[in-house]
Amino acid sequence: MTHRQILEAMSGLLLAMFVAMLSSTVVTNALPTIVADLDGSQTGYTWVVVATLLAMTATTPIWGKLADLFSKKLLVQLALVIYSIGSLIAAFAPSMEVLIGSRVIQGLGVGGLTALVQVVIASMVSPRERGRYSGYIGATFALATVSGPLIGGLIVDSPLGWRGCFFVGLPVAALAFVLLQKTLHLPVVRRQVSIDYLGATLIMTGVSILLVWVSLAGNQFAWASATTAAMVVGGLLVIAAALYVEGRVAAEPIIPLHLFKDRTIALATVASTLIGVAMFGSTVYLSQYFQVARGMTPTEAGLMSIAMVGGLLVSSIVTGRIISETGLWKRYLVGGMVLVVVALGLLGTIDDTTSLVVIGLFMAVLGVGLGATMQNLVLAVQNNVALKDMGAASSVVAFFRSLGGSAGVSALGALLSVQVADKVASGLAAIGVSGGSETESHSIPDLDTLPGPVREIFQSAFGESFGHLFLVATPFAVLALVCVLFIEEVPLRTTNDLVPDEAADGSDGASDPLDGLEDALTDGGRHRADAEHPTTLRS
Repeated sequence: MTHRQILEAMSGLLLAMFVAMLSSTVVTNALPTIVADLDGSQTGYTWVVVATLLAMTATTPIWGKLADLFSKKLLVQLALVIYSIGSLIAAFAPSMEVLIGSRVIQGLGVGGLTALVQVVIASMVSPRERGRYSGYIGATFALATVSGPLIGGLIVDSPLGWRGCFFVGLPVAALAFVLLQKTLHLPVVRRQVSIDYLGATLIMTGVSILLVWVSLAGNQFAWASATTAAMVVGGLLVIAAALYVEGRVAAEPIIPLHLFKDRTIALATVASTLIGVAMFGSTVYLSQYFQVARGMTPTEAGLMSIAMVGGLLVSSIVTGRIISETGLWKRYLVGGMVLVVVALGLLGTIDDTTSLVVIGLFMAVLGVGLGATMQNLVLAVQNNVALKDMGAASSVVAFFRSLGGSAGVSALGALLSVQVADKVASGLAAIGVSGGSETESHSIPDLDTLPGPVREIFQSAFGESFGHLFLVATPFAVLALVCVLFIEEVPLRTTNDLVPDEAADGSDGASDPLDGLEDALTDGGRHRADAEHPTTLRS
C-alpha cells in the first residue's frame, strides 16, 4: 500500500481508536456526579471503571485470535456496533447496577477496537515504518485523553447532564464504521476455524473472581476470612485450568503459550502488566482528586489533564518518528520508564494543599514517560513474531496491560476506600461528630451539602489518600523498568513478515544468500546481522 492508501485506511482506524479511548476518558470527570446521582459508593465508582477494563481485558486476546481467522474489517465494524449498544444502555441506566452492566458491554467493543486497530496496522506496514504510524496512534490516544475529560466535564455541567457523556461517542462510531467500509481493503485469508471457547471462558472467569475479591475485600468481608480464601483459591484454580487448556487442549489457544519462549515477548508482557497497574491504577483517580479533594468542577478537572496528555502527545509523536528513522527503540523505552518512575514518586508527595502548578508539572513528566513507553512495547513484540501470529501477540500485550490496569484500579480503589473511611472517621471523632452510615458504607458525599468543618475533613482525607496511591504504584513501575532493561534490542525489520529462517528458529536469516546480504545492508538488519551472522556479513 502507498503512503496515501495507508493514511486513508487509517482514518477510519484512528476514529475507531478515538472512540475506544473516549469511552473511558469522557466518563472520568462525570463519575463523581454519576455516583452521587445514582446513590453509589466508592466501590461503585471503582467498578464503573473496572467493568469496562475487565471486559476489555478478557476479550482482547479473543479479538486478536479472531483477527487471525476472519476479516479484520468486519471485526472492527462489529466491535463498533457492540460499543454503540453498550453506550445506549449506559445513557439510560436507572441504577449503578445497570450502568456497570452496560459498561461491560462497552468493554467488549473497546477490547475489539484496541486490539484490532494495532493488528490491522501491523498487516499494512512493516515494523520499521510502523514507528511513523505509531505516532499517529499516540496522537489519537492523546487527543482522546485530553478532549475526553474536557468534553465530559462540559457535558456534565450542561443541561444534558452525565447521561450525555454516553451519547457523545455514537456519531464518531458511526463515522468510523462508514470510513472503514470505504477505505479499508485487506485480503481475507480463509482457513479452518477453531475458536478456543473453553480457554476464553476460563480466563474471563478466573480473572473476574480475583478482581471481585480485590475490590470487595476489606469492605464487604474481611481480608483474612473464609470468603477471601474461597475466592483466592477458586480464582487461582480456574486460572490454572485455563493454562492447562491453553497449553495442552486447545488446537488454537486464545493465548499461545509458545510465544512466551521469546524473551522479548515474555519481558514486554510482564512490563505491560506492571505499567497497567501503575498507569490505570493511579491516574484513573486523578479526576476524583481534583473534584473531591480540590473542589473543582468537572470542566476544571478536565483542563488539569492537559498537562499529562500534552506530554504524552509530544513524546509519542517524536519518539515514533525517531524510531522509524533509526530502527532503534530500546533507549526510548528505558528513558520513558525512568520518567514514569520519577513522576509517580513525585505524585506520591501530593495532598489537598499541593500547588496545582506543581501537580501539573508532575503530570507532564508522567505523560512524557508513558508516551515513549506504551506503543513502543507493542512495536518491540510485533517485530519478533511472524505475521500469522501478529494478532495473538499484539493482543497478548494489550491483554496483560489491561489485566494490570484492572487489578490496579480494583486494588488501589479498595485501598482508597479504606484509607478515606478511616481518616474521615478519626477526623469526625476529633470534632465530636459521629461518622454514621456514610463512612461505614464508604460512600462519596456531595461536598456542597456538607458543613464547612466536615467538608474540610473529607477533602483532607481524600487529598492525603491519593498521594498514597501513587506511592503504592511506584514499585510496580520500577519492576517494569527492570523488565525493559533486560529486553534485547533487535533493530526493526523492514518486511511485514519474518523470513523463513526467522519463522523457524527465531533468528534473523534468509532462504537465499542474496536476500541475506540485502538484509545485512539495510538499516533494519545491519546491527543484528553483525551480531548474529558475522560470516554472512563478511561474505
